[in-house]
Amino acid sequence: MTLRADLAIAGALLLLAAAVWMPPVTLQRPVFSYMVTFDITQSMDVEDVEHAGAPVSRLALARLAMRDALRRLPCGSRIGWSIFADYRALPLMMPVEVCGHYEELLASLDAIDGRMRWANASNVGKGVTWTVRSAKLIGSGVSVVFITDGHESPPLRGDAAPPMAGITPGDVGGWLIGVGGALPAPIPKTDRDGNRAGFWQAGDVVQRDDMPSHEHLSELREAHLQSLARVMGLGYRRLVEADALAKALLDARLARSAPVQTDVSQVPALLALLLLAWRFRPGLSLTRSRRRDRESP
Repeated sequence: MTLRADLAIAGALLLLAAAVWMPPVTLQRPVFSYMVTFDITQSMDVEDVEHAGAPVSRLALARLAMRDALRRLPCGSRIGWSIFADYRALPLMMPVEVCGHYEELLASLDAIDGRMRWANASNVGKGVTWTVRSAKLIGSGVSVVFITDGHESPPLRGDAAPPMAGITPGDVGGWLIGVGGALPAPIPKTDRDGNRAGFWQAGDVVQRDDMPSHEHLSELREAHLQSLARVMGLGYRRLVEADALAKALLDARLARSAPVQTDVSQVPALLALLLLAWRFRPGLSLTRSRRRDRESP
């Protein structure tokens, strides 16, 4: 028993050494690639959603949800940032590998806010179309994520569909993510430096002329976003809890297999732990103690 116990300790030491010095191994793993677009128009400053029991703005919840998703995406996945205002989506960072650029992604994510806005208009339909076209140009299996409350400003006339020239629904996969409360809420008015100056009033914005409207107030336009997602061939999810975004991004239907440098040092480390647990198990120690008692004079 003593020889076997000593061999167990020696084996555990060898396994621990292997865990320290073992290089990464290339394995085929499911990974994801996304271009994530944030709506930074003023309606996204409405604080009608919650995080950890406290009210936050729609854009703040979107950033918090994306931080959680970044932490959960597997190494080898790629993420890029884009912002939307007016009718365009402007890329800020092309998709990069999440583990090797984790800190840079977090730092750039935290900097995304309304101060980057170049116009107060918000044509969401055209913005989603622009995003899908950009993803097609990037190629390499990039999917899209567009996070918005769906508030169109100026409002659409009727059920206007986005321009579809050059786009076949389903060519680019991804998600349209809706964020916002169900009840109309005042929209904060902010200057280019992010300073608030009251709220938008009915006379400050274009109202619909084909039906009563309250375009100076904002709520999640979920029916509009669901219709837009169907037209574009995207999935739709509502962002209520922060982890809802991670669940969408980890959808297996959007994964692809790719060779990834994978740290497998935990395997020999676990085997070493099992050997040490066997070597020092209580039953073995008790047997050795009784044997010593019998052999003592």
